[in-house]
Amino acid sequence: MPVDFRPTAAASPRVRRGSIPAAAGIGLRFPHHRAVLDTRPDVAWFEVHTENYMGGGKAPALLDAVRQDYPLSLHGVGLSLGSVDGIDDAHLERVALAVERFEPGLISEHLSWSVVDGTYLADLLPLPLTEEALEVVCRNVDRVQSRLRRQILVENPSSYLRFAHSSIPEWEFLAAVATRTGCGILCDVNNVYVSAWNHGWDALAYLAALPASLVGEIHLAGHAERPLDDGHILRIDDHGSRVAPAVWSLYSVALERFGPVPTLIEWDTDIPALDALQDEAAQAQAHLDHVHPNESDALAA
Repeated sequence: MPVDFRPTAAASPRVRRGSIPAAAGIGLRFPHHRAVLDTRPDVAWFEVHTENYMGGGKAPALLDAVRQDYPLSLHGVGLSLGSVDGIDDAHLERVALAVERFEPGLISEHLSWSVVDGTYLADLLPLPLTEEALEVVCRNVDRVQSRLRRQILVENPSSYLRFAHSSIPEWEFLAAVATRTGCGILCDVNNVYVSAWNHGWDALAYLAALPASLVGEIHLAGHAERPLDDGHILRIDDHGSRVAPAVWSLYSVALERFGPVPTLIEWDTDIPALDALQDEAAQAQAHLDHVHPNESDALAA
């Protein structure tokens, strides 16, 4: 029987954030392991991709050392919440062991699919946004939360094409998943901007449609622009550059709506030196402090 993560009347309506402060953190990637351990930089918290730390070798041991000094969040890329085949039990068990070992303050996954007939595809693929797909995702989220005995956050995707038979707006689909399962929402503001640009959506309306009390984390990242033959520009979520000015502006709107939310800087391609990520995190923190002065410290206490 699934664990019921829905808030009771006596409970706070906001999602549980564990030990992650309402401050700006950085996605920890392999090139920066040694720098973090050697210099102990002034970073509020780190997030890592769960699947990189589920095996043996040096990586899990290094993460054990990092988490002695920093709050930690686990961000998965392989559970495939949209797969009609259901959750791979073996993969979920490995995730559960990682959760038990690293004791993250937050756990998150993507609104996507990547597994079919036991074959893993190296991408986070879009879903047809239909009632049938909604039932599949909710069933899979229930399965994950029941095994982990923890609430997870589900992240909105970046997308470039839409299924012709999709019948539910993406923002309504994501909100429905959270409402039905008790999961939280990881609002990737860059993904909102990229998808809105590519599909002609209103990014502000997207943010306004998400239940503010269910947003437990925000992601920020850079994106690329690709000119098309017809003169249009396709925006691609490649996590390979600094956050764009338009995304910073949208982030300020998100903070006004959602409150002071733990915010992560992601950078996964053309990874720069650690100080470049710290600079981006400092900009995010400045936005947090400007929109919600003094509240970040109060929530982190």
